[in-house]
Amino acid sequence: MTLIKFEPLREFDTIHDRIQRYFDDFTSHGFNISDSFSPRIDIAEEKNQIIVTAEIPGVKKENIKITLQDNILTVEGEKKKEFEQKDKNCYRSERVFGSFKRSFTLPAEVDSENVDAKFENGILSVVLKKLEAKIQSEKVIELK
Repeated sequence: MTLIKFEPLREFDTIHDRIQRYFDDFTSHGFNISDSFSPRIDIAEEKNQIIVTAEIPGVKKENIKITLQDNILTVEGEKKKEFEQKDKNCYRSERVFGSFKRSFTLPAEVDSENVDAKFENGILSVVLKKLEAKIQSEKVIELK
């Protein structure tokens, strides 16, 4: 018989993700509520590692900063406008520029000294090695 961990609040995470995706899609189809750039990020967990993948097109490697503190991974950077239109008539402008900062609490404890980050063709990949899970022992406390 296989035991399955009961997580009653997991369904709320799914609902939150769906609502967030709706608003992300809403702002990406021309209904920009704010003029900020926010890259899409995936977080996956494997047996010994956590893999974070972000789509950051148009951003230079030197404009990206990744930090890890208290098991919170932060990716920040800036997508800069590279040209100035002075003598041209602009008929449509959909590209978004600006700075961004995304922070995520990782689903497991990771080794902050063993992180591998690569940025290639607009895709950022961060691989974090998981620490061994601490064995939780039960301690009976005597009443006085």
